[in-house]
Amino acid sequence: MTGYGTSGTHGHAQSRTNGLAVAGLVCGVIGVFFLNVILGPLAIVFGAVGLRQAATKGGAGMAKAAIVLGVVDLVIFGILMAVAASTGGFSWYVGG
Repeated sequence: MTGYGTSGTHGHAQSRTNGLAVAGLVCGVIGVFFLNVILGPLAIVFGAVGLRQAATKGGAGMAKAAIVLGVVDLVIFGILMAVAASTGGFSWYVGG
């Protein structure tokens, strides 16, 4: 007999969220603004593993978005490095 407010899963809710897809998506979104050289590859790896797990857990859309955002992070990093190389580096010195 089940008690009030419990289901046949013994009180544990079945989560269908793919944790690696969510982690990849978070890394990809944060990587657009901060530490894109580190978080971009992490988003790609988490997204790829999450995409492989999507057959059983779901979350294929989030995994694909994580991969795309990881690639965007690396493209942004490449653009920043190209700008830094062409202008002689980033300089915060403003004085005269």
